[in-house]
Amino acid sequence: MNNTLKRIAALASLCIRGPGGKTGILYCFIVLALNLVEIQLALKMITWNRDFYSALEKYDARAALWQIGIFGLITLASASQFLIASYIRQLVQIRWRTTLTGASLDRWFSNKAYWHLNTDENSPLDNPDQRISEDCRIFVDRLTGKGLDLFTGLVGLTTYSALLWKLSAFPIAFTLFGTEIVIEHYLVWAAPIYVLISSGLTHWMGAPLMKLNVIQQHREADMRFALARLRESKEAVALENGEKAEREIIDRRYKRILANWRHRINREFILGIFTRPYYMTVLRIPLFLAFPAYLMGYVALGGLMQLGSAFTRLVTTLSWFIFSYKELAELSATANRLASFMNQAETIGKQPRPLVEFTSPDNKFHIRDLTVRNPSGQNLLHIPELIVKPGDAIWIDGPSGIGKSTLLKALSGIWPHCDGQVALPSGKTLFLPQKAYLPLGSLAECVAYPDKPDNPERIRQLLKNVGLTCPRHDAQLEQAGELGSDYRLSGGEQQRLMIARILATRPEWVFLDEATSSLDAQAEEQLYRLLRTSLPDTGFIVIAHREPKGLGEYRRIDLWDKPCHPRQDELAVVAA
Repeated sequence: MNNTLKRIAALASLCIRGPGGKTGILYCFIVLALNLVEIQLALKMITWNRDFYSALEKYDARAALWQIGIFGLITLASASQFLIASYIRQLVQIRWRTTLTGASLDRWFSNKAYWHLNTDENSPLDNPDQRISEDCRIFVDRLTGKGLDLFTGLVGLTTYSALLWKLSAFPIAFTLFGTEIVIEHYLVWAAPIYVLISSGLTHWMGAPLMKLNVIQQHREADMRFALARLRESKEAVALENGEKAEREIIDRRYKRILANWRHRINREFILGIFTRPYYMTVLRIPLFLAFPAYLMGYVALGGLMQLGSAFTRLVTTLSWFIFSYKELAELSATANRLASFMNQAETIGKQPRPLVEFTSPDNKFHIRDLTVRNPSGQNLLHIPELIVKPGDAIWIDGPSGIGKSTLLKALSGIWPHCDGQVALPSGKTLFLPQKAYLPLGSLAECVAYPDKPDNPERIRQLLKNVGLTCPRHDAQLEQAGELGSDYRLSGGEQQRLMIARILATRPEWVFLDEATSSLDAQAEEQLYRLLRTSLPDTGFIVIAHREPKGLGEYRRIDLWDKPCHPRQDELAVVAA
């Protein structure tokens, strides 16, 4: 519990310190002021109960009609207060959710934590997308809701207790085991005892719901991920007739949802055995407890209704924990998940890079004593030294599975299982993986990624140069949409687009991981020649099974004579 409260406080502090956080605090004070107005209106309603029922008891039609008018005014004021407070509270939620989402994204992108969190098999973290999109919303919603309600309840508790103490200035007397017992202001003592017992029963019966809610959200997110993955891989599934297998995968995840769902509804049913009768009787029990005062002649009918109303307000305020139990359980689970995600992302963001990067003394690309391992610690590749001048080309050739792609990941700084020294010269560097990445947006934005497109006509010409000249490409040039969908661009078209991206961004160093494998040899040679003539001073490090004809002179790193998991022996660097 203490850890949960600390995490809630830390996340709340993060919301307050962010942009617009101080304004959000001001809005919270406005909401609290409006909630205090609500307490005053509640006091007016308590008084109204006395006056209205007194008028009925006296058969005073004129006074009763007057009280009906007052009831309308109180209702109008109460509705206005509620709507204004709710509107301002949602303004706070917008500001704080924006801050919390921004902080989560900052940590997720810091030092490529989004990559490490998704590739670390030992990490307990799952579905980080849910943490950012869903948990930030739930946390802020529950914090601004239940947090402000708690403060208002504390003020209301003091107010209603003082009022009830004043109204119940009479004792109740009874005999217990031959002893006469007299309790002064018995209604004031009855309320907390009644609610305390009820709260204890609620927590005892509903505590397992916290864990079950966490599990349910995890499993719901797992199924959403499976459905999204099917949508992204629809062409492969359709070509391989994988519908039955995919259905089994989704059904298996849904069965896990159902299993936990059944446990949850069973627990909710057990909790409801107590809470539902409590909800139905909480507004009537106070009247029953005040009824002896009416029978003993301490109060008239109007006074009885006033006592019942005041007692109801006090019991309702004390019952905040019971009424809010499910939301508090959700707040607790969300705060723990969100804090865990942010702590892990922040920890990864602060971890040093596995490779020692040093400044290139001669504007060349240097590798010194580089060892690349697999996650189990087994050596894949070892490069004692490699120097590449600007404008040179390196071809890395070898069998599949030997670690060529892992080598590029190590050079980019995202592969943690390596050590050595690497120097990248100053200037723009571009790494292109095997699978082309097409971000959401227009075709022009896709070509210029990660930069912004500044000249659509230039991009149109680049597309023409790489062989993307059909009318649908021109139509998509400035049209937003999911251009990465397979039905829009074939594998070969995607790789041509990646070549256009190189030409658009004009980096000083380019690392290609089988970036032309979907093209025929002739098209591949034409595109390499286009790259070399357009970027004569750019250095190219190419991983490919085919000779990169068109790049001109190159050096070849031949891995074919190495075993799949070689010892730390030197790679053969063969001049072309």
